[in-house]
Amino acid sequence: MRDNILNKLQLFSKSMIGPVLFLPIVGLLIALMSVLSNKSWIEPESYVYIFGKYIASMMWVIMNNLSFFFCLGIASGMAKTRKADAVFVAALSYFMYLASNNAWLQVTDLLVEGKNNSSLYGTGQVVVLGFQVIDMGVFLGIILGVIIASVHNKFINKEFKGAFSIYGNSKFVLIVMIPIVACFSIFITYFWPIVALGISSLISLMESIGAAGVFIYGFLNRFLIPTGLHHLIWSPFVYTSIGGQMLIDGQIVIGAKPIFLAEMADATITTLDSSARFLTFGMVKIFGVAGVAYAFYKTALPENKQKLKVILLPVVLVSLLVGITEPFEFLFIFCAPLLWVIYSLIDGTFQMLADIFNVRVCATNGIIDFLIYNIPTGVGRTNWPVFVLLGVTETSVMYFVSKFIILKMKLRTPGREENSDSSEMIEDKPLVTTEEKALIGQMIVSALGGESNIILVENCFSRLRVDIKDDTLIDESKLKDTGAAGIVKKSNHIQIVYGMKINEIRNLVDQELGKLE
Repeated sequence: MRDNILNKLQLFSKSMIGPVLFLPIVGLLIALMSVLSNKSWIEPESYVYIFGKYIASMMWVIMNNLSFFFCLGIASGMAKTRKADAVFVAALSYFMYLASNNAWLQVTDLLVEGKNNSSLYGTGQVVVLGFQVIDMGVFLGIILGVIIASVHNKFINKEFKGAFSIYGNSKFVLIVMIPIVACFSIFITYFWPIVALGISSLISLMESIGAAGVFIYGFLNRFLIPTGLHHLIWSPFVYTSIGGQMLIDGQIVIGAKPIFLAEMADATITTLDSSARFLTFGMVKIFGVAGVAYAFYKTALPENKQKLKVILLPVVLVSLLVGITEPFEFLFIFCAPLLWVIYSLIDGTFQMLADIFNVRVCATNGIIDFLIYNIPTGVGRTNWPVFVLLGVTETSVMYFVSKFIILKMKLRTPGREENSDSSEMIEDKPLVTTEEKALIGQMIVSALGGESNIILVENCFSRLRVDIKDDTLIDESKLKDTGAAGIVKKSNHIQIVYGMKINEIRNLVDQELGKLE
């Protein structure tokens, strides 16, 4: 039962990350356009200012309607087959919910008077795509997406004979969803205010325990990486009301990162909201990883140092530049689990210190993100030099503590294996020729037990996530030969870490399975 629950959580986490993969592009463009449309240094009537406002409006419509996109993304991610049909039914169901919930509020005289979200702020209701409904934020899309995917997986293969044949498959899924959405719309009207009270209590709890709450948040966000469940820690704080909710420039903004972006664009806001304390988890990506990597190099056997340096430099650069840490972390998660715990504790501690020193930066990925978000926002609002100082300190602490633990405990970290051929230290080399690429796809499918053993293939930022029928058929050594930096097996679910080349790897596997032409 425990494995079943964990597998479902991993599936949900994987589905959540689908829409999240697109949001860094949206966030970066909003940040850049905020710079171009900042009245402090750009003339309001200039072409640059107009261009900035124009592009920002295009991007904000995505950020302001995350609920809808999460609904589609989760429905697609959790659907086992015919994902396009699941997405279409999800879109229909989402609009059915908006209309039915609005209608129920009207017929029961529960509709709050208000012309826009500014006047509705704090009432528990909000205008979504023209419909005034119960304010669930992103949770509406998450819950609806899960329900739709569950119904889709159960009824997508239902077929009828004769004249009723046209009502089978995805059409039948929609038929089943109609009464479910109708009942859900009524139920949520009375149930969600109770949930909202619970969320408010959770936010109050996080506020009351202050920096200690940030420590727990930071520690778990790092510690749970081997399970793939760390997305369930940071994403609610970054994109839902758990991370905060504010009224900015007449719009209700939900989640720590959207709040930061909205405040960044408004030069009249001189003090950034405290929700930004949940956005500092990129510190370890920019600074901490380098400290641990240097400790690996310094403690490696002399004959392994040169080969280890070739392995470490690319993965450290990937972490520094774009914030993908897993190719590095999977070098030691399983061979030195004690060091992994200490690494997570140190990172949680420095995120806590950032909150204590009133750092309000947006640093969720690498140095590129950090510069684009925080330099234009200014020192006065973000206190970013303190973040850099803490980061440099974290590099030193990670190095000295890691080196001490490795030598004291005689840990077999990368480069410390006697007569090692460094077979477990996979270099993140690009795939070159067409023949090599085709071979990699064949090797991965073969190592997973063949096409008949593969149920579902997905990916997140750095991992290929695969559901298989028989886990005994998996050949881990062959997977590592394809460039995998790490492998996590849990029953019939396997996660294979490929780092920056994950999209290319996913395409090769899809091609081998016949999903792409």
